[in-house]
Amino acid sequence: MIKVLVVDDEAKQRDELAGFLKFKGYQAETAASGEEALAKYSGFFSPLVITDMKMPDMDGLELLGKLRELNPFIQVIVLTAYGTVETAVEAMRRGAFNYLTKPVNLDELLINLKKATEQNRLVIDNDLLKRTVEDMADMPEMIGQSEVMMRVRSMISRVGPSDSSVLITGPSGSGKGLAAQILHQLSPRRENRFVPLNCASLPETLLESELFGHEKGAFTGADRRRAGRFELADGGTIFLDEIGDMSPFMQAKLLRVLEDGVFEPLGSERSKKVDVRVISATNHDMKKHIEDGKFRQDLYFRINTVNIELPALIKRGGDVLLLGRHFLARAARKMNKTIEGISEAAAVSLSAYDWPGNIRELQNVIERAVVLSMGPVIDADDLPGISADRDTDDIPIALVNNSSLAEMEKIHISAILQSEGWNMQKTADILGIHRNTLRQKIKDYKLKAQ
Repeated sequence: MIKVLVVDDEAKQRDELAGFLKFKGYQAETAASGEEALAKYSGFFSPLVITDMKMPDMDGLELLGKLRELNPFIQVIVLTAYGTVETAVEAMRRGAFNYLTKPVNLDELLINLKKATEQNRLVIDNDLLKRTVEDMADMPEMIGQSEVMMRVRSMISRVGPSDSSVLITGPSGSGKGLAAQILHQLSPRRENRFVPLNCASLPETLLESELFGHEKGAFTGADRRRAGRFELADGGTIFLDEIGDMSPFMQAKLLRVLEDGVFEPLGSERSKKVDVRVISATNHDMKKHIEDGKFRQDLYFRINTVNIELPALIKRGGDVLLLGRHFLARAARKMNKTIEGISEAAAVSLSAYDWPGNIRELQNVIERAVVLSMGPVIDADDLPGISADRDTDDIPIALVNNSSLAEMEKIHISAILQSEGWNMQKTADILGIHRNTLRQKIKDYKLKAQ
């Protein structure tokens, strides 16, 4: 529901307009003066304001200027019964979205509010894009048919439509950011923003400003007001990546926001209230972090209503080749190269490697291989540094180019079985499946020890 603040010193006009907007689906709040509007705005914080021009103490143009100091993205529609060209020009020069004369044509007002909402989202999204390109670059795809990934996807599909806080755990490079994006897309908040922030990439002072924003003059170099990520995410989702690296001071400030939905920007004495779903992620063992005094237990309970654990790539079995072919196709398009697939020897190397950097490492390896490849397929020679961490001398070689999922799974299961000496439990653990499932696949694929 979109918020609108209606400011008019005439009670009848104010209440009638607010009532009409509520009937049309807006969340409307009213103020009888500029001062009251400023006092209410810090708590209501609407993207849209409709204000009368002629009011005692503070006119609409002065209020417009003060509101834009509080929120540079705000869209203000000015109303007046004394319309002149000069007044309209001055209102637009000071940043008003539009200027309408009284009595207000309600259909025209609704059209303006719709356009103003679109403009508000556009300017915020442009600002947000500049600040989050690095955060969301090279996001891996959630591709995979292993049992462990099927369980992960099932959990995401059940949790996504709720409004619960989610903690995503797993090793670096396992796709936690993508999981957070999918959770947001499945939620009722999908029409609002998904705002990511890597908590480990910023020092404490900058992290506080990024999360909560700052006022003009709050510190050296703060030449204008800047909205924080919580403010930008109002109504949507904020994704706090690497939350386990957050300092104790910032943990205390974050806890207050999660408990009350209230925060103060740096340099401001006015509190702001927001409605945000929080999704967090970490590669740390959070229970050990709590035991070591590095993370607050009360904050942990707040962010961990639901836990989704992403597996290391080595636990995902045949997903390695599935992901490899996906990244290959994408990198080849990007570099305008024609590469048909992965050679038999390269597939064995990819399958037998332990992937300490997980999906992110696989993506980088495949892209490097596309750069180095001189032929129609990626060969083992195009994979420098990717040596088998398990014995591959007796691994059977099979065709993988343009193979079906079942054929690639058969290749991978056979390779791991051979490298582990047909130890069923070790092979099942590496593949991320139950021993009974492994036995059934051996039967289905008619695999035999070499």
